[in-house]
Formats: sequence, structure tokens, C-alpha cells
Amino acid sequence: MGKVRINNMLVYTYNGVLGEEKVLGQKLELDIELTLPMSEAGKNDDLTKTISYADVYTDVKTYLESQSFDLIEAVTYHVLDLLGEKYGEQLTHALVRVRKYHVPIPGFFDNVEVEMERDY
Repeated sequence: MGKVRINNMLVYTYNGVLGEEKVLGQKLELDIELTLPMSEAGKNDDLTKTISYADVYTDVKTYLESQSFDLIEAVTYHVLDLLGEKYGEQLTHALVRVRKYHVPIPGFFDNVEVEMERDY
């Protein structure tokens, strides 16, 4: 087994509970970790034996730019659904983290993060 990771992926979305968040939008940051067999891809230098991280990036970005959710929990859940639908035959496991930086609550912190994982 091996892992493909996309770290700190930025997507501009219109997610959030507050109306302003859905109108003005904001950046979300994602980490995506995919676990899958990689021996054949590595041994034979064959992209068809692995998952293209370029395709994953494009699929997730396109999906999130066309959707609107209230919660980053929902964003995380539906990204895992998308990964399963598109790559489930190759995947054994996926982990997704979604970070939101501009959270409309008082206090001092860098971000809020939700993490979910799923076996396929």
C-alpha cells in the first residue's frame, strides 16, 4: 500500500451558515490523503496503476466550486463521497481535512478544521 497526498489545497467557495459567507465567499483549505496499492505503478512507471493527483485536484476543486454547504462537516463528507464515486475501485482508504480561516466568532486562532476518513 501507499499514499497519495494533496496538502493545503485552496478552493474558493460559498459555504457557511451566515448569509454573508454565501454571498462573499471564502477560501477553504483541504488536505486529501488516499491509500491504495502502488507497487505496480512504482515498478512499471505506469499512471494507469495509480490515481492521478492532478485528476483528484481538478475533480474536488470543480465539485466544491459548484456546491454550497452550511457546514464544513458537510464539505468533508461530500468530498469523501466524490472520491469514492470516482476512485473507489482503486482506493482502500481516504482521509480529508477541511480548514476554514475566516470564522465569524470572537477569539484568536488560526483556523477551524474538520477531519473525516472512510474505508472503501
